[in-house]
Amino acid sequence: MLTTDSRPRNLRWIHAGPLLYGDWGTSRLYVLGLAFLFTGHASILYLAAIGLLMLAVSWAYTHICRCFPDGGGVYTAARQLSPTLSVIGSTLLLSGYIMTAAISAIEAFHYFHVPEHLILPLAIGAIILVGGINWLGAKSAGKFALIIALTALAVSGIMAIIAIPALARGIETISFDYFRQSPPTDMWVNFTKICLALAGVEAVANMTGMMKKPVEKEAKKTIWPVAIEVVALNLVFGLALAGLTFVVAGTQMQHLTTPDAQRLVESRQAFIQTIPADAQDQYNPSKPITLTTDQRATLSESSTIAYENLQAHQSQVGKYTNAAMRIIAKNTATDTLGPTMGTIFGNIAGITFGLLLLSATNTAIMAMVSVFYAMAKDDELPKSLTKLNYSGVPYIGLIVSIIIPIIVITFEQDVTVLASLYVLGVTGAITVTVLSSAINRKLELTLITRIAMWALGLFLLSITLTIGITQPISTAFSGTLIALALGLRTIRTLRPLSTGKALEAPGEGWMTLLSTKVEFDTDKPKIMLAARGRYQSEYAVDLAKRRNAALMAIFVRQVRVMDLTPGNAPRIQTDQAAQETLGTTAMLAKEAGVPFIPIYVTSQGIAEEILDHTVTYGCDTLIMGKSRRSNVARRIAGDVITQVAKDLPEGIILMTRAADIPHAMMPPGIGSTK
Repeated sequence: MLTTDSRPRNLRWIHAGPLLYGDWGTSRLYVLGLAFLFTGHASILYLAAIGLLMLAVSWAYTHICRCFPDGGGVYTAARQLSPTLSVIGSTLLLSGYIMTAAISAIEAFHYFHVPEHLILPLAIGAIILVGGINWLGAKSAGKFALIIALTALAVSGIMAIIAIPALARGIETISFDYFRQSPPTDMWVNFTKICLALAGVEAVANMTGMMKKPVEKEAKKTIWPVAIEVVALNLVFGLALAGLTFVVAGTQMQHLTTPDAQRLVESRQAFIQTIPADAQDQYNPSKPITLTTDQRATLSESSTIAYENLQAHQSQVGKYTNAAMRIIAKNTATDTLGPTMGTIFGNIAGITFGLLLLSATNTAIMAMVSVFYAMAKDDELPKSLTKLNYSGVPYIGLIVSIIIPIIVITFEQDVTVLASLYVLGVTGAITVTVLSSAINRKLELTLITRIAMWALGLFLLSITLTIGITQPISTAFSGTLIALALGLRTIRTLRPLSTGKALEAPGEGWMTLLSTKVEFDTDKPKIMLAARGRYQSEYAVDLAKRRNAALMAIFVRQVRVMDLTPGNAPRIQTDQAAQETLGTTAMLAKEAGVPFIPIYVTSQGIAEEILDHTVTYGCDTLIMGKSRRSNVARRIAGDVITQVAKDLPEGIILMTRAADIPHAMMPPGIGSTK
């Protein structure tokens, strides 16, 4: 009789919180600078407004997590209404993850304060490195994310104390002039530009399939501490940024009266007016201006001065938009503790937040893999995206998830532009999730809760539509991805599905064979097989027959938070590799007359499951395959055999053999019999 076990629900809020913070909390690292760029000293009022929206969204996601305890988010929520809507929603989410990986990688090296010409190659290298670590399935990546999140919290707390003088000045600078001078449409559009502060909240909905029960309680404990910290410290550091003595184009930030987005336009116009009239049309005052060495050589003296002033202005704005938290740390520490300590603390903050951004890159890449895997499992994308490597990672999806962000940053490294590409996917996915939940009558929501989610969803929809209209570059990016996904879906629907080469399975199928009830003497010796391959199965069956023993074989499908399909943990009924592996052993055992029990487990730890089942079933022998991974892979991810051997109880024999060594089966009629 087939024994199955599923133990992915070991994620507590104490672990899920840092994972959520690693995604949601990193938006602060560029949102603060962008808010000040667009709205100046009115930015704190915008941050307060976006904070209220974040709290409302947090409330909505506590209900979404409760309604989808096996994994939720946009794909699952929308799919209950319409498969097409789920493709649109998941593609919007995918575009957000792509830009999260891209912008986080670029921003990480801004925070590390590396030379500008090295940022692109280092960011590409970092994305490849993150992908390589995930390919190996290293457990240390999750521990690293937790350590970095806690370190970032500690550094943020110290910064908040040191920034108290700047915070006081920031409160004094709060101005309503922007609202009196700007038309309502401009104010609304600028608000939508910083709605990327919502980025990351979807991650918690995809974690519910791993959370301990009751999921509702764990989800609330995960969401609220992170939401409150992000909103509160956004306000604190938003005020500190507005009160800095950092000089931008000759004026300290605390004394700026006009947002830098407008001042930059004026600086560019001042330069353009100094060049010949016939050359002025080639420059756009709303976009950065950078000249080549040859172009600079043709400038007049007045044009050269204007250009140098413009470059200095653009560079200073770039420092606080690209690395706002580093600038706050350095400037406030300098004012309080002196230049030397200011430089040291600025470097500490830069390194800490840079590593946090790389952690966000890692989370985004694995989230992309999860989306690809979910859509491929439902035949919305090619089935090849579901192929798993030895550590349980969909490796083709991982490769694609590495390549796409690299392509993006190869063509664009400007954080402002990347953010504009990013925001539609973020708000669009959250909008689809909230509205799908509000519409779905099957979900257990009270009337008041449903009405509130309708109101929130429609407000988010207005934000999404505004972004779609006012930011054509974001619309083009997300729209292209949606068109590709829907087009591929249409093609796959129209063409006949290929069944592929027939499997060498018994006529009744692998599952029928594996589900056959087996009777055996419980006093017999028991052997556990924890290795894959035809030769390994033949060896184990032969050994069991010689010893007149019962044979058990365990197949552990390793899973991690981001490997799970939303709404479904891996099952043997859909795990072809597991069916073939266990089925091959079952067929050989049946032919040899050996009692056989197949075991299928989904878990985060392979070694732990092998040990647990070997001991639980009272096996006296454990057969494992020799590792075929490289020394580097074993050092990073850990060697399963070593882990098992270290904790294996006395009295249990551990046997290892290479999977490529053929085994000559014992001829019929020879050996021990009952």
